[in-house]
Amino acid sequence: MTVLLTKPPALRTAVPKKRKRRPDRAAYLFLLPWLIGIVFTVGPFAVSLYLAFTDYNLLTAPRWSGWDNIREMIGDATLHQSLRVTAIYTLVSVPLSLAAALAVAMVLQRGVRGLSIYRSVYYLPSLLGSSVAIVMLWRYLFGYQGVVNRFLGWFGIQGPGWTSDPHFALSTLILLHVWTFGAPMVIFLAGLKQIPVMYYEAAAMDGASAWRQFRSVTLPLLSPIIFFNLVQSMIASFQTFTQGYVMSGGTGGPAESTLFSNLYLYQKGFGELDMGYASSMAWLLLVIIGGFTAVNFLAARYWVFYEN
Repeated sequence: MTVLLTKPPALRTAVPKKRKRRPDRAAYLFLLPWLIGIVFTVGPFAVSLYLAFTDYNLLTAPRWSGWDNIREMIGDATLHQSLRVTAIYTLVSVPLSLAAALAVAMVLQRGVRGLSIYRSVYYLPSLLGSSVAIVMLWRYLFGYQGVVNRFLGWFGIQGPGWTSDPHFALSTLILLHVWTFGAPMVIFLAGLKQIPVMYYEAAAMDGASAWRQFRSVTLPLLSPIIFFNLVQSMIASFQTFTQGYVMSGGTGGPAESTLFSNLYLYQKGFGELDMGYASSMAWLLLVIIGGFTAVNFLAARYWVFYEN
């Protein structure tokens, strides 16, 4: 006689039904400020795009003018000069500042005593570099009777008016930008700490010099960080305004040598009350920044290396 051993119905374990997966509410909660910010961003974008095709002086209602602002930009020599100044400033200051940031980061990465103090000291100028006070200090240092010329006078050298000479005014602002390399330096320092030491040890065993290790190990493994700093710094340089405004007193001088695109946009929009034309310039600057960023991303496939 065979006895079947089965659990009583009351003792059987109930198999829980699969619960439907709900969206992660916490993720949307953290994204909520950004989602709300889109509303306050898309609106001004749309209004600015509309004003770019109008004649608007801030006092009367905008009047649709079609492509008039675009045609005016094509023949605006002052706009061309501002774009030229901005391009020179960006293409010269960004590589120099990144090179200085990487050099200092490599020195600090070797285990200098008081690393946190040095890191703070080098990072501080990046926080203050675009402030009015620092630009005024820079103007005082490089003025005709400034500290720099007084120092050169000790050696019998008569320095020029660095901020009032068209040949040197932009160079002083480029030097100011290079001096504020703290932010990319901190990012470089974090990236250098992530490179495994075994790569350097293997290269040293193969007889690689310090320069060869830097070229064959450091640069390839650090290329994603370099790319990030490059894009960030280039976008910020195209948006430079405070340095040129304070250094020239809002004129972009001398001889329009420090007339950045944003400064000329400010002059047209709030100086001449030609907000329609200023909106067109803003969209032109957006297209230029987007174009340079796209070129960087296209070129990145040839020199940026990732682990995967």
